[in-house]
Amino acid sequence: MSLATMQFIDLKAQYRALENKIKARIDAVLEHGHYIMGPEIKELEEKLSGYVGVKHCITTASGTDSLEIALRALNIGPGDEVITVPFTWISTAEVIAQVGARPVFIDIDPATYNLNVDLLEAAITPQTKAIMPVSLFGQMPDYERITAIAARHNNIPVIEDGAQSFGATQHGRRSCGVTTIGSTSFFPAKPFGCYGDGGALFTNDDQLADIMRAIRTHGGLQRHHHPYIGMNGRLDTLQAAILLAKFESFEWEVERRLEIGARYTTLLNAARTPQSSVVTPVIAEGNTSVYAQYTIRTQNRDSLAAHLKEQGIPAAVYYPKCLHEQPAFAFCGYKWGDFPESEQASREVLSLPMHPYLQEAEQERIITALVDTIAF
Repeated sequence: MSLATMQFIDLKAQYRALENKIKARIDAVLEHGHYIMGPEIKELEEKLSGYVGVKHCITTASGTDSLEIALRALNIGPGDEVITVPFTWISTAEVIAQVGARPVFIDIDPATYNLNVDLLEAAITPQTKAIMPVSLFGQMPDYERITAIAARHNNIPVIEDGAQSFGATQHGRRSCGVTTIGSTSFFPAKPFGCYGDGGALFTNDDQLADIMRAIRTHGGLQRHHHPYIGMNGRLDTLQAAILLAKFESFEWEVERRLEIGARYTTLLNAARTPQSSVVTPVIAEGNTSVYAQYTIRTQNRDSLAAHLKEQGIPAAVYYPKCLHEQPAFAFCGYKWGDFPESEQASREVLSLPMHPYLQEAEQERIITALVDTIAF
């Protein structure tokens, strides 16, 4: 593949590999015609709950809907606070405000870009009704410490925003299976993605599972009976069918992501000099990463991205602004300088092409371009 046609995330290559299975699954839905809550929904939920290792999986229309449903199921609303991080996609904090609560930001660990657990306890107040860490770039924060702190403070519920980490593990336990509620996204670019929007919730709590199922379907489990104010948050049957076809290869894709991520790091570190300005990802002890993004950081981020683009190599910035910089969150009262690690990361991170079908020759071309354009 030429540099001119290199893909940042190659969904076409994945489709070519799985085309027959995907088409067969779609055809089955077209034949039975149950486009809303068809049998594929239950099949997918059973497969995913078994994979994650929890009792319940509730599929949803998007990862954003999943997070909002989780908050509503915990009865979080006006006057409440939810702790999260400012270095993430807007959905994480957006849903907190959407239910009427206040996002409380704490800074990130500069090595992993995840929530700095050392800062967590000081942020807890009597109004704290949930903690929502983000498993950013493909690996999980230290959930053993997070859940222990939450337990000490009247068992505050912990919601994992695992939109970028589905398939990752921490001490052998899978993302979305280690907290009160786990949430993920099936947006096409995610490690496990469909061909539209989609998401899922995971829990071992029977009561929470029933409430989340009800909220997902207009607040009720029985037709014309609505105990809760809900939403239309259902996953389409066609998307469930596509995910079922992809699930057969998902473990192989996770292994490929591990191999490709490790190879990036090996090649980059081999090119390193004492003057190197590139920092490679740090995987915390006990973690595996699915490398939703392979993210480096450098003070020369913008010029490096421009040089790569000139050579036909796509790169992306996740995320160029922190959430406390966004006008929508001005009401939280934060200012520049409140979260220095998040702010610095937002100006330095750069994500390289990453997907299970990335070839060794493509990786070598990317590394060569990096070495040619930046002082290693």
